[in-house]
Amino acid sequence: MLDLAGELHRWMEEGRAFAVATVVAVGGSAPRGPGAALAVDSEGTVIGSVSGGCVEGAVYDLCIQALQDGQTLVERFGYTDEDAFTVGLTCGGIIDIMVTPVGTDAPGRPVLRSALSAAVRDEPAALARVVRGPADLLGTALLVRPSEAVGEPSRVGAGAGSYEGGLGGHAELDRTAAGEARALLDAGRTGTVELSADGSHCPGGLTLLVESSVPPPRMIVFGAIDFAAALVRVGKFLGYHVTVCDARPVFATTTRFPEADDVVVNWPHRYLRGTATDARTVLCVLTHDSKFDVPLLEAALRMPAAFVGALGSRRTHADRERRLREAGLTDGELARLRSPIGLDLGARTPEETALSIAAEIIATRRGGTGTPLTGSGRPIHHEEEMHGAGTSSAPWTRTTAPMRTSVPSVR
Repeated sequence: MLDLAGELHRWMEEGRAFAVATVVAVGGSAPRGPGAALAVDSEGTVIGSVSGGCVEGAVYDLCIQALQDGQTLVERFGYTDEDAFTVGLTCGGIIDIMVTPVGTDAPGRPVLRSALSAAVRDEPAALARVVRGPADLLGTALLVRPSEAVGEPSRVGAGAGSYEGGLGGHAELDRTAAGEARALLDAGRTGTVELSADGSHCPGGLTLLVESSVPPPRMIVFGAIDFAAALVRVGKFLGYHVTVCDARPVFATTTRFPEADDVVVNWPHRYLRGTATDARTVLCVLTHDSKFDVPLLEAALRMPAAFVGALGSRRTHADRERRLREAGLTDGELARLRSPIGLDLGARTPEETALSIAAEIIATRRGGTGTPLTGSGRPIHHEEEMHGAGTSSAPWTRTTAPMRTSVPSVR
């Protein structure tokens, strides 16, 4: 539900009652992953999506029902051979969706409000909710913050950071869940965790969906050229916090890069060594000038980053690689460099080149090949297994009936 944080936070502040449907598990070729959400308020206003259109109508009806009866439920949608035209995913996938009513006086509303508030402020926090388990725990929520977080009233569990809310009054379960959620938060990931109801790590009793809210990943573009302007626009579209850095003040200006979050005038390698990067950071070197490239890449290839790419011809790359070897970089460090940067799309214009670079970044991040899907025979969505709220361990090839569990009210 945190992907709708901006609008849901506004609904909270306006005192609206609403129901939120969240994808808690997927199997096969499902269009959206865990955490994707759709919400409906008491006036029937709808925001978000859980399936790209396949089951939205049915989920809307479930949200209206949840608002009326105050019950949290989990329902499965999937393709059936017997009746391919009933509500389901015609792409062949399966999704489990939890529908949670959030009334104006719901016990769980303060925790959800804090989670949404953290998300809209780009503060790191993780929302853990029970999506499979005993009926009295379904939908209960725990908000986990990093150890140094301050502000909201919270409890502190050893090694788990601060947290608020709870999973039904089970202190040991809360501490264990907070620790597991913190691990996913540290990695900036959304995923499921299997625990037992007594708080031990033995799987089988409970499934938690942990949604991580972290600041946007960084994209740092070195070289204030026309290709950089196009890449800034694409980077913002993909959700990055984009910085442009160039040593030439006449080119590195906010006028030339109005959509960049930051425009820095500095030697690229000096700026990079003095700024923070992590395992989600994307570094795009577009200077294609050895006096900038070599010291910059020497630093970049030894720092945490998800992607390091450099613009230039194959001849430029060969010369750059030779200089980097002379500077002492190892084969393993050089293997991280994506150069010439971008996928082979036949790009010519700055916009086309930016698209090819973005395509390679996505392929690297998601494990894609960059080859056409037509005729490839590969799954469109790479994750084939079912994770999270489910019923049995049967193969996830078809479903003939929805699974529904309900409790009297949201927790």
